[in-house]
Amino acid sequence: MSNTAITYLVAACAGVFSCAAWVGLIVAPAWGAYSTLWQRVAALFLSVYVLAALLLLGGGAGVVLVRLWLRYA
Repeated sequence: MSNTAITYLVAACAGVFSCAAWVGLIVAPAWGAYSTLWQRVAALFLSVYVLAALLLLGGGAGVVLVRLWLRYA
């Protein structure tokens, strides 16, 4: 298995596990907290903002780590 294939495999696994964690830890409790359909859909829509915030925070941390790595390497 080449280095590129390993990188793709790790990225795919991280994506699948991250989506599963988002659904299990954020979407499912938000969906179960409300009884009417429109409230559930609104909670699902707002949980997308939580997902976006987590992605931005993780991406920002990654950029900072790479910049520090390149500066002090």
